[in-house]
Amino acid sequence: MADIAIDKNSFHDRLSSFLSQWKNDKRSGDAIFGGVSSIVIVVGKANDANAYPKNVAFQLWLLGYEFPTTLFVINPDGIHIVTTKKKAAYLEPLKGGKVPVELHIRGKDADENAKQFQQCLDVIKNGGKKVGVLLKDQSAGPFVEEWKKSYEEVAKDLEEVDCASALSTSALSVKDEKELRAIRDASKASSGIANYFVDEMSEILDAEKKITHQALADKVATKLDDNKFFNKLKVSNNFDPMNLDWSFPPVVQSGGNYDLKFTRDSDKNNLHAGIIVAALGLRYQSYSSMIARTYMVDPNKSQEANYKLLRQIHQEVVANIKDGAVAKDVYNKALGLLKSKKPDLEKHFPKNLGYGIGIELKDTQLILSGKNSRKLKDGMTLQVTTSFSDLVNPNPQDKKSSTYSLIITDTVRVTGQESIIFTRDSTSDLESCSFFFKDEEEEKASKPKAKKDARVGAVAPANITKTRLRHERQTNQHAEKEEARREHQKELHEKKRREGLERYGAEIGNLNGATEKKFKRFESYKRDNQFPTKVKDLMVVVDDKNLTVVLPIMGRPVPFHINTIKNASNSPEGEYTSLRINFLSPGQGVGRKDDQPFEDPTAHFVRSLTFRSRDIDRMEHIAKQITELKKESVRREQEKKQMEDVIEQDKLITVKNRKPALLDMIFVRPAMDGKRVPGTVEIHQNGLRYNHGTGQKIDILFSNIKHLFFQPCQHELIVIIHVHLKNPIMIGKRKAKDVQFYREATEMQFDETGNRKRKHRFGDEEEFEAEQEERRRRAQLDKEFKAFADKIADAGRNENVGVDIPFRDLGFNGVPSRSSVWIQPTTDCLVQLTEPPFLVLTLSEIEIVHLERVSYGLKNFDMVVVFKDFTRVPVHINTIPVESLDAVKDWLDSVEIPFSEGTVNLNWATIMKTVQADPHQFFVDGGWNFIAADSDSGDEENSEEQESNFEISDSELAESESESEEESDFDEYASDEPSGSEEDASEVSEGEDWDELEKKAKQKDRDGHDSDDGGKKQQKRKR
Repeated sequence: MADIAIDKNSFHDRLSSFLSQWKNDKRSGDAIFGGVSSIVIVVGKANDANAYPKNVAFQLWLLGYEFPTTLFVINPDGIHIVTTKKKAAYLEPLKGGKVPVELHIRGKDADENAKQFQQCLDVIKNGGKKVGVLLKDQSAGPFVEEWKKSYEEVAKDLEEVDCASALSTSALSVKDEKELRAIRDASKASSGIANYFVDEMSEILDAEKKITHQALADKVATKLDDNKFFNKLKVSNNFDPMNLDWSFPPVVQSGGNYDLKFTRDSDKNNLHAGIIVAALGLRYQSYSSMIARTYMVDPNKSQEANYKLLRQIHQEVVANIKDGAVAKDVYNKALGLLKSKKPDLEKHFPKNLGYGIGIELKDTQLILSGKNSRKLKDGMTLQVTTSFSDLVNPNPQDKKSSTYSLIITDTVRVTGQESIIFTRDSTSDLESCSFFFKDEEEEKASKPKAKKDARVGAVAPANITKTRLRHERQTNQHAEKEEARREHQKELHEKKRREGLERYGAEIGNLNGATEKKFKRFESYKRDNQFPTKVKDLMVVVDDKNLTVVLPIMGRPVPFHINTIKNASNSPEGEYTSLRINFLSPGQGVGRKDDQPFEDPTAHFVRSLTFRSRDIDRMEHIAKQITELKKESVRREQEKKQMEDVIEQDKLITVKNRKPALLDMIFVRPAMDGKRVPGTVEIHQNGLRYNHGTGQKIDILFSNIKHLFFQPCQHELIVIIHVHLKNPIMIGKRKAKDVQFYREATEMQFDETGNRKRKHRFGDEEEFEAEQEERRRRAQLDKEFKAFADKIADAGRNENVGVDIPFRDLGFNGVPSRSSVWIQPTTDCLVQLTEPPFLVLTLSEIEIVHLERVSYGLKNFDMVVVFKDFTRVPVHINTIPVESLDAVKDWLDSVEIPFSEGTVNLNWATIMKTVQADPHQFFVDGGWNFIAADSDSGDEENSEEQESNFEISDSELAESESESEEESDFDEYASDEPSGSEEDASEVSEGEDWDELEKKAKQKDRDGHDSDDGGKKQQKRKR
């Protein structure tokens, strides 16, 4: 128990919520708490059973741990806890929160222990005569006996009320987000184990092996210790298989002997082909899940029909489970459906359809029966079980097949709309649960010709292989997979909307409010004597040093800072020339990026000044000077902005008295200034140091490492250790957020034949040995770099530095920058580390992913990654081959990232402006569902005809181009020449008329030159 750390905030939040509901119950007169003034919950010796009783469940809900030999006495004002000294040490930090906590520490002094019990009894008596207890509590042990003995002395004056329903309603049944995540993870892990059971079972039946139910169940149970198995399932980002345990160990039944209440364990009877029932449940972080499936081997039509009906009823039950539904109505609707379809099966139908599930495997206070009038609430979780027991088989193959039972159990979450099946990864449809094992000879004799299989609706081949699994049919499997993914995405989108509403309240307003540009005061000169001497001549002077243009106005030199000037141009007019200087003022169409805020936008502003002169050369020179000065000012401002997030790291503490662990012959990216020579990477006390061959150094502190990657040289030319930083650092004169250490995996190969052609090009032993040597060297490089990366992670463990390795099998081609590269997911990121500029996207920072240009006939699609920080520009990964579409969707779904798809490219600048303007209203209106809805509706033709609200139209494109031209007057890459005069716009050639163009086109057709091209142009002209 040394690692126990109770979450104080969670404890007080949950207990205060419980007490608030208790007080409201008293005020409103409801009978949930039965009018009790205090509640007593006692836990005796440790519970070894898989299922937690309600007293232990309440402890786990409140504390996160089970505390044996502990007494809770709760009243509306606080809680008294009686426990041992060791346990009290863990509970001591709970004092001083929202709810008063009083600890009574038991020791070896019997009299002192009796006094503590008496103090608790006084609290109960002073509160009132009604006390809440768990009447079905089975706690045992000396501690419980001692408490009962003390309690019996005052029990005659008290009225005991069963508080099981109150604990269920006010504490255990409705789960918060953390609890729901735990149940969902447990359910996903349970589904994975169920799928593993199917594989094992089908192999055993196919090979006609004999195995007992118990042996098969034990084999499945051992999978709990296989961490690699659960890691491959990719349950969730922070899933830890070490927190898994059995809530319901695997049970297997077949051969006509079924107990659907699972009150007994698997027996020693052999597995029998026919109807096979399997059930299991995993618990993750104390929260349970449950799943049960029926598998039918060579089923007859009667069995298939009954199973179809059972699944229809099961779907009806799940569909009726929603916020506000009454438990008995859910049961009665299911029973009504059964009576309308097959009333004779009513006697085989269960009396309830499941229970609440959470910390308790079965919350009997939340039972889906025909008599329970309890309402379901959003956040509840249920194990929904529909079954038929002891059905008669009209066509039994043997005595063991004369009777059979069917069952489907899922773990389901209640929501305000459609309920969510947490165990959907293990499908229960007829196709997936039916297996056919037939000998080829029997099939040939019975079906010499190909006939239509009415059960499947497809042409069945005459020669069926020995193992025929319906769920192996690709179309059905793909449809089920797509449906499961779609349902999961709906859940993720709804969750994202709720999170958005919680994160952004109505009072937040515009996200840009905190970062809006403020008016800047530009001071050119503090004193008159700082003016350039030339201003005395009352002439235009460009002061490069002070970033100022001094203009003569009304006989006085007036300075204008370059940041107040928009642009300057000169226009010759005969023997004169005009110098026009335009100033920034409100209402101009300046670019969005360079928008200048003003102190008082309603004031009067000078828009422009014009100076005439006979000195044409001087005016041109001044205009050019102003243009260059503006460029220099913009460049300095951009550099300043780029360097804003660069930090100055603490000093590296080097290792002393020993040689640091190092890796030599290493190149670095971004490259150091000077020659390309290798260096060494050293591990010191608080960071890494790269020593370049020229004497330059790069220091990286562990506290600044956000991600550490190791990429092997398999399929690559280099082996890489890549560091992604939290804050950029300066390397030479450039800032860098990614630093990469690598070594080339190939060496120059020399031709030992003297450039002569070899007689034998194939089968050469020397070439074979060279290939073997290449593979060996690559493996050695990978081993060396991986070991060094592990050393870095070990040295930086206090800063949570861990090694992440890309999953190449999940990778796909895409263009995040300039060229097509191989992009690979890792456990925490999506990366491209081979070719600069590097791509590192942290999955936990991603809000949503939108797939664009997903349309039939297109060979590529694009991916847009939107971040939770809405002020961050979305990242685009373009030109991903459409063959990778399903793989990308599966990966996004597996890492819990909501995604959507559409046929057009959206204008993300406009979308993000809308989101930032009022994020609360954005999520009130549905959040990201607007693009998710677009991806589900409309065919291709409609999507092409109807332009999206955020699609870039031609008019917007033209407008943005004109804006960008205006913005780039003094851009870093703008032309050195000043902008042309207005006369240039009118100097446009008139072009040839239509008749001449027609004649030329016909002449080209006759001559046979570019006939296709000419025809296209002609058609275009006619249009």
